Amino acid sequence: MPRCEAQLRRDALHIWRAGVAAVDSARLVRQAVEVRDSRLWLSAPGGDPIDFIDLASVGRIAVVGGGKAGAGMAQGLLDALGAELLASRQVRGWINVPADCVRPAGPIHLHSARPAGRNEPTEQGVAGTDAILRLAASLTPDDLCFALISGGASALLPAPVEGISLADKLAITRHLSESGANIAELNTVRKQLSRIKGGGLARACRAGRLVALVISDVLGDPLDVIASGPTVPDTSTREQALEVLDRHRARGISPTIVEHLARTVSLQRDGTGCRVTNLVIGNNATAVEGAAAEARRLGYTPSLDHATELEGPAEAVGRRHAELALRMRAHDGPDCLVTGGEPVVRLPAADIRGLGGRNQQLALAALEQLMPTACRGIALVSGGTDGEDGPTDAAGAVVDQTVVEAAVRLGLDPADHLARCDAYHFFAPLDALIRTGPTHTNVCDVRVVVAARHLAD
Repeated sequence: MPRCEAQLRRDALHIWRAGVAAVDSARLVRQAVEVRDSRLWLSAPGGDPIDFIDLASVGRIAVVGGGKAGAGMAQGLLDALGAELLASRQVRGWINVPADCVRPAGPIHLHSARPAGRNEPTEQGVAGTDAILRLAASLTPDDLCFALISGGASALLPAPVEGISLADKLAITRHLSESGANIAELNTVRKQLSRIKGGGLARACRAGRLVALVISDVLGDPLDVIASGPTVPDTSTREQALEVLDRHRARGISPTIVEHLARTVSLQRDGTGCRVTNLVIGNNATAVEGAAAEARRLGYTPSLDHATELEGPAEAVGRRHAELALRMRAHDGPDCLVTGGEPVVRLPAADIRGLGGRNQQLALAALEQLMPTACRGIALVSGGTDGEDGPTDAAGAVVDQTVVEAAVRLGLDPADHLARCDAYHFFAPLDALIRTGPTHTNVCDVRVVVAARHLAD
């Protein structure tokens, strides 16, 4: 029996939320860290042990890091270590998180490094990063240091090199983001201007062992790009950073930064004296597979795909999802599509720019492709797994026939809102925004499409 429109919408949202739950940061850490037989075991996703640390040889344990998943990761590590080890190894820590993620975390201080909904570095973030670097540098070869790294850490861990102000870095980052620079390009520049990125945390750490647990928000999981690689060697160069500035016409934004990058050839950065283990414990594929598993449980036959490379414009990705939805509705085979990725949005001039994020822009482009009547028997959800989509209080948006009909009734023009990147104000009066609050995780975006088969337009 075909599912009704309301059921399709409920199912699409439920499947999307299952994808977010699959990358619950506390659970991912608990699965990766286990104390057993006087050893601390590290396991890869799937449960296979890959290494262990003899706790008898460990003095203190420190915890540092940053990211949108920081609060959940901290709690997961506290759970995994247990009260006895927390006391005997004098566990203490400092993690930079967004303001709305701050909560009690025992001996680990969660520091408000930026306001909620503002994914930019702040002076509070600089102060917190300095505290992290001091803590890492205070350790000894008998100590163990955990670095909890997740998406958003690039903005949450600002530490400008000498001679570069935070205002200079912020101006360059804003220009590159608004020009459509991708995450790899952004981090190529940021690493050359930072004391903690590009392996800076590992170089500062004086512990005998540094274990970085990483929740990846970068497609393909390149460790040197996730959070700008604070625990891995920097493979980028100043010359490459200058090329990024040229590609996006950014040289005039901050002559100080250009002078710094052009002053000498790339510096040879010394390695670290501690043994470093980097372990990716969750990523976009984890979320996509979790969502697909829930779709099967609900009786759907899902097709799934998670991007491993950077995606194109959000508008094009949204239209492609709309076309795939129409095919699913018309033909036998999969009746659910679960995808993951991270498209880009090129922002218009500030004087006409509205409010929104890449998921809302993607959903609006899909809606435009499907209206006015082709959305019958289709529901589409696109949302950021971190609960933040651009500078908004929404994770993304949902599209179905009810939303389309309400938009027509209110006379809303999707083309106009798309052109101005104002999807938020399109979806808000339609009760079509997804609001989750902080999810304490971050693995890019998840999109879900469900369809009732063989329905004509």
